[in-house]
Formats: sequence, structure tokens, C-alpha cells
Amino acid sequence: MTETSTPPAFTPPTRFAVPGRIAVSNRTAGLWQTATLTEIRRETPRASTFRFAVPAWAGHLPGQHLMLRLTAEDGYAAQRHYSIASAPDDSDHIELTLDHVEGGEVSGWFHSVAEPGDEVEVRGPLSGFFAWPGDRPALLIGAGSGVVPLMSMVRHHRARGLSVPLRMLVSARSPEELIYARELGAETTPVFTRSAPEGVPVGRMAAAHVAPLLAEQPPGGWEAYVCGSNTFAEHASRLLVAGGQPVDRIRIERFG
Repeated sequence: MTETSTPPAFTPPTRFAVPGRIAVSNRTAGLWQTATLTEIRRETPRASTFRFAVPAWAGHLPGQHLMLRLTAEDGYAAQRHYSIASAPDDSDHIELTLDHVEGGEVSGWFHSVAEPGDEVEVRGPLSGFFAWPGDRPALLIGAGSGVVPLMSMVRHHRARGLSVPLRMLVSARSPEELIYARELGAETTPVFTRSAPEGVPVGRMAAAHVAPLLAEQPPGGWEAYVCGSNTFAEHASRLLVAGGQPVDRIRIERFG
């Protein structure tokens, strides 16, 4: 595809009409449940994973998110949407990986105050658009904390021993800021934008990173999942389209 094949004004939408969209039960998603914090794991200097016991959790699909509600003693409540990091087979437990956002009242509480035994409320799972049930080849592209829902897919793929192809391309500022670095395997290619191990080039994700993955077209082609900031999501989806990925087979979750 030449550069002129994609109009300069192209802006990838956040919702595509993709065959196989997954229905989500509004009844289940509408119920608030108590979640008890059981474990905190440091992932990077600014990101940690928080594990919760949720006895009545009805399950989720990789890529879905939930609503979390934090209520103060004076009754003030703050709600945020967070992607679910854990695989669906992690019975009665869910995991969230949160960046410590400067000035963030919810992320600030989690990173500075929260400890095992604390309780919050959760509602979900929400959204079937970005979910991956494991039934089609998945090409995952994320940056920063955008890797969180993608990691749920990777964990699901491993836990079920799925044979369907899955590849992930993830961008981070440095190896120290690469979330889940200890878990990433052969399915993942990291890209570092600020500093990298010796011999590894530094720079923004480019066509040269995406092209080899698109060249590995499995039967039926890839279903692409892109997650990251608004700027990254637009950049990555442009790379995919320029590399020949059909627009209607790109699913995007963006934040910020």
C-alpha cells in the first residue's frame, strides 16, 4: 500500500463493526460487588498489580474492563474504569495493574494507602468490543499501561494452551518501565523509546516493527487489538493500515 492509499485526515475510530462481537450481560455488569484486596505486586517504579478476591465474580473475557468505586469515610465516592489484567480462569479473583498517575485520587490511594484487607466495590465485566475469546489469530499492540488488557489475552492463551496464533508488540520508555517484563515470552517484541539494552535500537514504534508481524499472516488473517494513549493508538493503527491490515479488523482501546 502506498502512502497515498491512506488519506492524510484518516482518524481511526474507537469502535469498528467487527464480526463476532461479544454480547455482555447488562444484568451482571450492573451489580456492584465487594472486592477484597489480597496482594500487591510491584511491576515497575510507577505501576503495581492489585489482586482482589471477588467471590461472586461471574467471570470475564480477556480485554474486558470493570468499574471500580472507592468510597471515603465521609461518603465521597470516586469511580474509575480499569482494564482487567488477569486471565478468566483465575477463579474468584481478578487483578488490576495501575499506573501511579500524578494527582490521581484513586491511583494515588492505591499506591500510597491501600494494603491487603482493604475493600472496594467493582462492577462488571464491561464492554465486549475489545474482548478476545481466543477463537481467532490475535495481533496485539500496546504502549505503557495499554499492555494491561493485552496481557489478559496472553495469559488466557497460555492458560488454555491455545494453538491459535498470538503475537504482541509493546512499547515502553525503558526496560525498567516495561510492565510484566518478567512474564513476557517469545510471543512478545518490546520496543523502547528512551533507553534500551545494549545492541537494541531506541525509537518510536515504526513500520519496521509492524511489517514482520503482518507478513506472518495466519489463515484468515489477524484480528488486531491496539491499546494505549490517544496519540499512540492513532499512530499504531496508521502503521497497521499502511501495512495492509484491514481497517474493519482493528479494535482500539484508547485513554488519556
